[in-house]
Amino acid sequence: MAEIEEDVKLLGFWASPFSRRVEMALKLKGVPYDYLEQDIVNKSPLLLQLNPVYKKVPVLVHKGKVLSESHVILEYIDQIWINNPILPQDPYEKAMALFWAKFVDEQVGPVAFRSVAKAEKGIEVAIKEAQELFMFLEKEVTGKDLFGGKTIGFLDLVAGSMIPFCLARGWEGMGIDMIPEEKFPELNRWIKNLNEIEIVRECIPPREKQIEHMKKVVERIKSA
Repeated sequence: MAEIEEDVKLLGFWASPFSRRVEMALKLKGVPYDYLEQDIVNKSPLLLQLNPVYKKVPVLVHKGKVLSESHVILEYIDQIWINNPILPQDPYEKAMALFWAKFVDEQVGPVAFRSVAKAEKGIEVAIKEAQELFMFLEKEVTGKDLFGGKTIGFLDLVAGSMIPFCLARGWEGMGIDMIPEEKFPELNRWIKNLNEIEIVRECIPPREKQIEHMKKVVERIKSA
């Protein structure tokens, strides 16, 4: 009966790493939810009503309570449903997971994707700068099965939804091998480990469809 009473709705977009990571968290916790696919160009009245500040996905509705912004939603999910913890219990380890997650969304995304997409003549320089960022993550995951250790955690959800299953497909569409295995063996091992987790595989967007979607994103960035 408890599952029926959860009353969870998620507004998302199939190609969004931000809503995909929330789906992964809900599946990890075993929380049943209704998924409402959104048009991120012609935004629905429901999305605008529930998230008037940012007007973006994801939006989580739990028993009438509305939350937006994926990091906030992930922390909420972890506190409400305490099984299969996402964030570390240790205060320092928790702080570092939040730090690196912010790094992925605020540094890796803009620099490693937007800057590379915008680069015309200086693309080699843009790639080098992006790879310098990935070296931080390479060191962070060295010696671990996942960023969360033996089990999937907060940073795995954030970085996993963003890097291998979103940005990498954008780079592939541009003909760029951004994180080659010989240069980033630990990150590539981490990606392989992620692919072995069922709840992750269930939330990975279709590869070819997303490559085409990311090509359109690149064109929008270049024309902006």
